[in-house]
Amino acid sequence: MKSIGTPMITLISAQELRGSIGMPDAEQWIDRSIDEIRNDFVKPEIECVMETVGPDGEILDHFDGRTLNPGHAIEAAWFIMNEGRFRKDHELIKLGCDMLGWMWKRGWDEEHGGLFYFRDLYDRPVQEYWHDMKFWWPHNETVIATLLAYHLTGEQRYAQRHKMVHEWSYSHFPDSTHGEWFGYLHRDGSVSVPLKGNLWKGPFHLPRMQYVCWKILEKMKTTPTSA
Repeated sequence: MKSIGTPMITLISAQELRGSIGMPDAEQWIDRSIDEIRNDFVKPEIECVMETVGPDGEILDHFDGRTLNPGHAIEAAWFIMNEGRFRKDHELIKLGCDMLGWMWKRGWDEEHGGLFYFRDLYDRPVQEYWHDMKFWWPHNETVIATLLAYHLTGEQRYAQRHKMVHEWSYSHFPDSTHGEWFGYLHRDGSVSVPLKGNLWKGPFHLPRMQYVCWKILEKMKTTPTSA
């Protein structure tokens, strides 16, 4: 098996190195990573982005192969959208928007709001017992992705989804007394554990969300959304 994590983190790392030190072969790493995501993990025929696949991109029909992580796929989606913005490549923007739309549909909890952590490809039971919890970082990444999609397309559905995830996130995760965000909520949005940091929840996704969204909003002041 192989995970989407490898090409998507290679993609964002190459983008950062291109911008910071002008890494000469950044474009090759970016192209290779996007091609792998598009060819092996994106499944337009079932409107899905896989978390893990076989070596040649095949779907594996067992617990691990069917497990989807909507927040992770949406994070990859905005990396690709951002590359489309950098290159003025409408096909990359569309690919990222498709990935966002498909995984929003699979991940958004229509009953309680927020994004499920794991889903099954065929809506079968998921083996991870925390599958229906709401974690902080998928919401951070979806706030970015929906805002960027709206900025790049001007489509109101992305503005509406941005409002939905932004309002749900800011009404459930922040600690109004001591600041920062709780990391782990039950499905209904109640706090599961009050800690703010551990080996997994560090100072990354939340400040990146705030920084990236600030920069998008600054850009939107001077550059109208596309229609």
